[in-house]
Amino acid sequence: RLRYFKVLKKIFSFKYHFLHLFLPSADTKHIRCSGHQMKSCLLGTVPILSWLPRYPIRENALGDLISGISVGIMQLPQGMAYALLASVPPVFGLYSSFYPVLIYFIFGTSKHISVGTYAVMSVMIGGVTERLAPDSKFMTWDNVTNTSIIDTVARDDERVRVAAAVTFVSGLFQILLGLVQFGFVVTYLSEPLVRGYTTGAAIHVIVSQLKYTFGVNPVRHNGPLSLIYTVLEICYLLPQSNIGTLVTSVITILGLIAAKELNAFLGKKIPVPIPVELIAIVIATVISWQFYLQQEYGVDVVGVIPSGLQPPVFPDTSVFGQVIGDGFALSVVGYGIAISLGRIFALKYGYKVDSNQELVALGLSNSIGGIFQCFTVSCSMSRTMVQESAGGKTQVAGALSAVVILFITLWIGSLFEDLPKAVLAAIIHVNLHSMMKQFLDIPALWKTNRVDMLVWVATFILTLLLNPDIGLAASIGFSLLTVIFRTQLPKYSILGQVPETDIYKQVPGILIFRSSATLYFANAEMYQETLNSKKKKQPNTSCRRFRAINSSFKNMISDTLIANQTCHQFTHHNCDRHCSQCHSLLSFFSPLSFCLKHPIPLAPTLSSCPSSSVTPLWGQWEDRQREVGNRMTKDAEREGTDTE
Repeated sequence: RLRYFKVLKKIFSFKYHFLHLFLPSADTKHIRCSGHQMKSCLLGTVPILSWLPRYPIRENALGDLISGISVGIMQLPQGMAYALLASVPPVFGLYSSFYPVLIYFIFGTSKHISVGTYAVMSVMIGGVTERLAPDSKFMTWDNVTNTSIIDTVARDDERVRVAAAVTFVSGLFQILLGLVQFGFVVTYLSEPLVRGYTTGAAIHVIVSQLKYTFGVNPVRHNGPLSLIYTVLEICYLLPQSNIGTLVTSVITILGLIAAKELNAFLGKKIPVPIPVELIAIVIATVISWQFYLQQEYGVDVVGVIPSGLQPPVFPDTSVFGQVIGDGFALSVVGYGIAISLGRIFALKYGYKVDSNQELVALGLSNSIGGIFQCFTVSCSMSRTMVQESAGGKTQVAGALSAVVILFITLWIGSLFEDLPKAVLAAIIHVNLHSMMKQFLDIPALWKTNRVDMLVWVATFILTLLLNPDIGLAASIGFSLLTVIFRTQLPKYSILGQVPETDIYKQVPGILIFRSSATLYFANAEMYQETLNSKKKKQPNTSCRRFRAINSSFKNMISDTLIANQTCHQFTHHNCDRHCSQCHSLLSFFSPLSFCLKHPIPLAPTLSSCPSSSVTPLWGQWEDRQREVGNRMTKDAEREGTDTE
């Protein structure tokens, strides 16, 4: 046992040595791994070890069981449908609903999200697979019919290899970002950007499924404006639509919409939603099998679904160089969607989601899934809502859904070989109905924040025109430009008397200037020019009594000073001897406060200030600093480190 303990200690001390590589000046005696630190690192890296031994069976088991079965039933049609988006055989959608879910069950920190196939990720994978393995690469000449045909077996095998490679690369990116504590990168994916991006990607998904809806075979277009070219070609091929396929699509879409509305109507009366998608594929498979839709009407069906699981195969390394950019885009988008939804449920149920550990968990799910020929996964909103509403309280529900998929893959999967692909396309169209509702964000943002509305619209347009991969990079760049725009054109204001109150009184000759943006090198000159112009408009104002207040000071001055009705006393210092001292307190609260002609040090020196309005504030600051110092001293003594 002692030998194993030492081995584990060496393994988990790697984290501290890895940190030392980035902080070479750090004292090595503080970078060590004690038994307590090793245990914390182990439980943080493998969260299942901390919560599964304390799993309350009586309280959670029944809810997780019902929720897991419900989500597993949803995973079957969605996994097969989203495999079509990724341009791989449907059975690989089932694999992607099994292996990654189990990995996330072990390493994930969110209790409620449902990891698995997702429409946006699948369409991004489909763009990569069809770019590197197009139909034209597998054309062969048929001597019997004297026409060119596609070798679908060779094409599908190549696309599976490409999908596994880009999935493995995206997982490596997520693991690397998690190890270097890069979970904060999601902060650059604002909510308007994510919602505009997913809406644009949903349009790509709908267009990609039109060929299955109408039974046509358009040429695959890649690069910018490919969406427009695809829509134009499908419109050109509409007279060649397969009637049997079109009828199947229309009936399925209408039936699913009616069933979804029924589910919404009965949502509060039944504990678990009706599995309308599963019922749809069962009925469609039976009808296709009984009426020979493929032979009699030319309806395209799923085809052979092999039983069992695929053996692990390391991805083709020769493809890595061609999919690095796609892998990074997939890693960022997948993580952004998962962590956003995970934080919503964590806030709702009062627990914490570790953003860096989520990166590692998703990275392991994708990298190990790539070895088992899965494609990139993320979090599905629809399945997550079902998992939560059905009573799921932990990731045990996710593990049970993976068991359901395993059972289907091993024994039942072959029964769906006659399922029409038009039915899977109809399931995708109906499931994207909720994403189309995101267009309602535009009027809402117009009323609240027009810059965010501009980000939403620009992201949507860029995603449509440039495809999801390049569109994401362009959208992030545009979003960062809006940040610069906001700092370059802030709102300036002169603070004065609050109407109908005596909380703050404007004193003649004393002004407070406020900027809504943070002051830095790009807007410093504009800040000073505006400050000068505002000062010139106010007569009889001396430079010593002109206070420049940054936006970070806005809330503090309103809560601390104005609320205590001392702001006018604090601002009005008739004694020039104490003017610099009062200004120092301003500088302490806001480092960007300054006097144009007489800058002073930032260190507060108000201990001797006689002002009755300033002294209580200074005393509160001293008390707070004393408490912080005492707490740091106690922590240092407990850890055995230097007080300094």
